[in-house]
Amino acid sequence: MSQVKLGNILRSVARRMHADFEQSRNFGHNGEAGTSREALVRDFLASYLPSHVKTVHNAEIVTASGETSPQCDIVLADRGTPPFTTLSGYRILPNECVYGVVEVKTKLDKDQLLDACNKISKLRRMSKNSFRPTPGLIPRKTVAHGKIYDFFPTSGIIVAFDSLKLETIGGHLMNWCQTRPPSDWPDSVWILGKGQLQWQNPETQLLERSPQPGSLLAQIDADPTQDILLALALHLNIHFSDAWMHPLDLIPYAGATRLGSISRRWRMTPAGTPPRILEGP
Repeated sequence: MSQVKLGNILRSVARRMHADFEQSRNFGHNGEAGTSREALVRDFLASYLPSHVKTVHNAEIVTASGETSPQCDIVLADRGTPPFTTLSGYRILPNECVYGVVEVKTKLDKDQLLDACNKISKLRRMSKNSFRPTPGLIPRKTVAHGKIYDFFPTSGIIVAFDSLKLETIGGHLMNWCQTRPPSDWPDSVWILGKGQLQWQNPETQLLERSPQPGSLLAQIDADPTQDILLALALHLNIHFSDAWMHPLDLIPYAGATRLGSISRRWRMTPAGTPPRILEGP
């Protein structure tokens, strides 16, 4: 498929998303409108993410040590994630299976931006260490935020249907990031009808999928004929095509929960003789 054809398809998708967004304004309940807008973004992401990554709406992320995230708008997780749910229908996801989170905002202002940044920062600090060892395999690493990780660190993306001026949002984001390490910074900010904020390597001038120490924040104004969706689709492919995880170990999540007790064991005996019963543990 040529870039021109893909661009034409995504331009029509952008128009439809805007139309659906306008329709959601008619919902009388803010929660219902917010859920509808999150669903619009979720459906778009699901169409352009690599096949091993799935989107999960309204989820909580937990760790084996007992940490729990705030409720997340959209979580990007490995397709093999165990299907845990709460009685309320929310998904519960082990943090090891999480590749990224997407915060969806109706209109991004300073308070909404800082709320999303703080949530992404908190999620990045949650532990990811409940993996089964895989002897014989060459250890895999991921380089991001100026660090080397032995897992795929959680990505943080912000998507909004509207916002203050893009340059104003960029200024607020830089002020927030200024006193924090790159591992706390969001990876990108996308605003329909306006453009995006992405990190740029100051030497090569290339856009980076995640921030590094010394990265520049670049404001990229949307092409009026394309909006942001073609760029976002390409970004998603680059960012998550090599997302990976070690085999998940659920045993640490069980903690000290009692699973049962051994009451009897059998020992092998020569053929033709009854197995020997060993009483007790």
